[in-house]
Amino acid sequence: MGVIVPGGVLAFDAGNSKTDVALVAADGRVLGRARGGGFEPQKVGPDAAVAELEPLVRAAAVEAGLRLGEVPLAQQISACLANADLPIEEEWLTAAFEARGWAESVYVTNDTFALLRSGVDEPRGVAVVCGAGINCSGLLPDGRTARFPALGKLTGDWGGGAQLAEEAFYSASRADDGRGPATALLTALPAYFGLPSLTAVIEAFHFGSLAVERQLEAVPVLFQVAAAGDVVALGIIQLQAEEIVAMAVSALRRLELLGEPVTVVLGGGVLTGGHSVLIDRVVRLLAEVAPKAVPRVVDVPPVVGAALLGLDRTAAEAGAQARLRAAFAP
Repeated sequence: MGVIVPGGVLAFDAGNSKTDVALVAADGRVLGRARGGGFEPQKVGPDAAVAELEPLVRAAAVEAGLRLGEVPLAQQISACLANADLPIEEEWLTAAFEARGWAESVYVTNDTFALLRSGVDEPRGVAVVCGAGINCSGLLPDGRTARFPALGKLTGDWGGGAQLAEEAFYSASRADDGRGPATALLTALPAYFGLPSLTAVIEAFHFGSLAVERQLEAVPVLFQVAAAGDVVALGIIQLQAEEIVAMAVSALRRLELLGEPVTVVLGGGVLTGGHSVLIDRVVRLLAEVAPKAVPRVVDVPPVVGAALLGLDRTAAEAGAQARLRAAFAP
């Protein structure tokens, strides 16, 4: 068994909670897909993490009427991976993919680039992902990039769902004991969790009767309270908008795009949640600094962007992009 067709792409969008794989022909036809669990090389190591992807690769190959064998499935691997935040991590992961022999060539980058490419018609623009965390990337057709380590406060980051939830509880707690201003979060949070008081909610998290993962559920409550005009909640949302724009503007400046017409892709659960109280602020703040930039909220499966990056690298035919996007259209 040889390469499927010259230019075939084996695309990966691997996040902390799920991994999508797509086997794509040079003309953009999707030959096979698979979905699995999270990708966490920071816990198990790069070689083990990539090895755990083999059942997904096998499933995509079977759907395409192929099987894993002695030679590659495709010409190009395009792997957009969570936790590939530093250049050395990309090197380790690239070597791990090369060792599997699934494709003739391997390209590994951070998963923010998948969102970016899924939201633009050419590899040119900036993307900000605001989901559980926050990250940003920028890309030019000549291969130049702008990116961030995205390791949290250690690398200067602020925001994302985990921090927004923390800020909601922080503000409610300070309102409760008088250290901070009054906020409707004080009553809205216990009402959401079905408990009589904020103290009861905090105790439930502390003693484990509420799973710590459920703290993220405070984020929609924060947005509801902000939309109702609560000053404290609005202040948190304003800070998040400022951080999103600060990241985008930094990437635009580094790529010399600040004064150019360019798409700024906005993605991740916080930004795609339909919260006009946040999006309106992002659009306004971005226009003040980069008036020619065009913000665009994108909710396309990021594996599309990973596959498009692969097709870019194999110089795919003109209609391949449209054919690929049509395969993933709702």
